[in-house]
Order: sequence, then C-alpha cells, then structure tokens
Amino acid sequence: MTTNQLPTLKLSNEQRDRLQQELGTLLQEKMSLKQSLQQQGEQATAEKEELFLELLEVFDALEFFLNYIEENPDPSPKFFKRLPKSLGTVQKKLLNILELRQVQAIELQDAKPDYSICQVVDRESREDLEEQTITKIIRQGFRVEDKILRPVEVITSKKPDS
Repeated sequence: MTTNQLPTLKLSNEQRDRLQQELGTLLQEKMSLKQSLQQQGEQATAEKEELFLELLEVFDALEFFLNYIEENPDPSPKFFKRLPKSLGTVQKKLLNILELRQVQAIELQDAKPDYSICQVVDRESREDLEEQTITKIIRQGFRVEDKILRPVEVITSKKPDS
C-alpha cells in the first residue's frame, strides 16, 4: 500500500444497511429543517410587513396634521380644540401596535419609585410631600414580558434646603 491510498473498509450487509438508513434519516431531517427555516423566514417577513403597514397608518395620521398646518398657517380654534383628542387617537393606535407585539406600558403601583422599573431624572423641592415621592412622570416606560425596554423616567420630591 502506498502512502496516498486509504485503507479499504469492509462492511457487512447489516452495517451497510444501518448506515444507509441513518444517512436517509439525516437527509430527511435536513430537508425538514430547511423547510422549517424557510417557513420561519416567510412568517418573519409577513410579520414585518404587517408592522410596517400599521406604522404607515400612524405616519398617515401625522402627515395629515402636518399638511393641514402647512396649508392653514392660522388654524381655527376648533382645530386646536380637537387636536388633543386627535393626537390621543394616534397615541392609542401606536400603543395598540405595541400591545399586539406584547410590549406593555409600565404602570406604577406606588408613589415611591421602584428602581427596577423607574429612573429618577430630576428632583424638585416640595414641602408638602415626603422625600422621594414621584411628582411627575417625564417619559412612559415599557416592557416585553419581564424585560424592561425602557424604564419610567420620573421626577421625585426632596425637602427644600433650609
């Protein structure tokens, strides 16, 4: 035997049949995994497209307001009276888009900050409140299941300097 040749292996019929069966099983699993991966990719693409379409509805609503203001430099008092309700509708639409994806607004349960879900961004002097009482929410926080995406940003009270 020369150094470039591999030794020849002799397999029994039983060993050959078992290897062929295992190879067939592996090929079937490979095809099944390929199909599953393709289906997951198609589903992810469909979900992404659905999200984009929902966000485009929000874009359209905001574009309407901007176009209206551009075309009417002196909007009527009626427009300003309806604006909070209209913007609230846009906000609800955005919250619905988030909730469909299991993103929930964080609800504070106490007047004191829970530092696992809150971030104090400022303090204000208040004689009428106990130290570290939340006086204002600056920015809403959100979570997905147990993961905090963004903490609630708050202002808390402090006793005035004497």
